[in-house]
Amino acid sequence: MTAGTERKPVIATPERVREKPGFPRLGGVALGVLVSLAVLAAWQLATAAEMFTPSQLPQPLSVLSALGELVRRGELWQHIAISVQRVLIGFGAGAVAGLAGGVLVGLYRPVRGLLAPSIAALRAVPSLAWVPLLVLWLGIGEGPKIVLVAIGAFFPVYTTVSSALAHVDPHLVEAGRAYGLRGLELLTRIQLPSAAPAVFAGLRLGLAQGWLFLVAAELIASSKGLGFLLIDSQNTGRTDILLLAILLLALFGKTADAVLGLVERRAVRNRF
Repeated sequence: MTAGTERKPVIATPERVREKPGFPRLGGVALGVLVSLAVLAAWQLATAAEMFTPSQLPQPLSVLSALGELVRRGELWQHIAISVQRVLIGFGAGAVAGLAGGVLVGLYRPVRGLLAPSIAALRAVPSLAWVPLLVLWLGIGEGPKIVLVAIGAFFPVYTTVSSALAHVDPHLVEAGRAYGLRGLELLTRIQLPSAAPAVFAGLRLGLAQGWLFLVAAELIASSKGLGFLLIDSQNTGRTDILLLAILLLALFGKTADAVLGLVERRAVRNRF
C-alpha cells in the first residue's frame, strides 16, 4: 500500500457511536425485565412452598388484590397524588437551593472556606433526626414534610454542583473572559454547560434522595401518602399493602429518574 493510498484510522465520534446497533441498551432493558420476572417467580415459589407465613410474605396475587381493594375504595390515587406533590415541591425547592449553594461554594474560595465545613457536617445528620426539630418549628402541616424532602434533595445537588464547578477547565473560563463574558453570563454560557453532566447527575441523585426522605416526612402526622400507607399497613398487620407501598415507591422513584434522564440527554445533546 502506497503512502498516497494509506487508509486513515476511523475516529469513533459521538455521531458514529450512536449509529451503531442499540443492542447494549436493548439488551440491558431485556436483562432488567428478566431479573424482575425471576424475582417475581422466586417470590411466588417461596410463598407456594410455605417458606414464609402469609403475614410475613403474602403471595404476589394477594398484593395485586390489595391494589384492587385500594382502587375500589378510592384511596390509592389520593395517596399517590399527595406523595408526588410533596416530592415535586420539595425536590424543586431543594434543587434550587442546592444549585445556588453549589455555585457559590464551587466558584468562590472564601465562600467555600466559610460554608463547606458546616454543610458537610449537616449532611451527616440522618433524615429522622430532622423530624422533631421541623415539627417544633413548622407544626404538623405540609410545611415540615416538604422541607424534609427539600433537605434530602439539597445535599446531592449541592455536592455535585460545587465539586463540578470547582474543577471546570480554567482554559474554558479564560476563553470566555477573553470574549467579554463576566458574572452570570460566564456562568450560564461557559461554566454550567461544561459541568452539565455532573449537574444532572446531582439532580437525579437529589430526586432519588427526595423519595427516600418522603417516608420520614410522612411520619409527621400524616393521614395520606405512600409513606403513611407503608407505616399504617405495618401497624395494622397488612403485609400485602406494605409490600404494595414499597413497590409503588420503587415504581414512582424509577419513573421520575427515567423522566429526568430523558431531560438530561436532550439538554446535553442540544447544548453540545
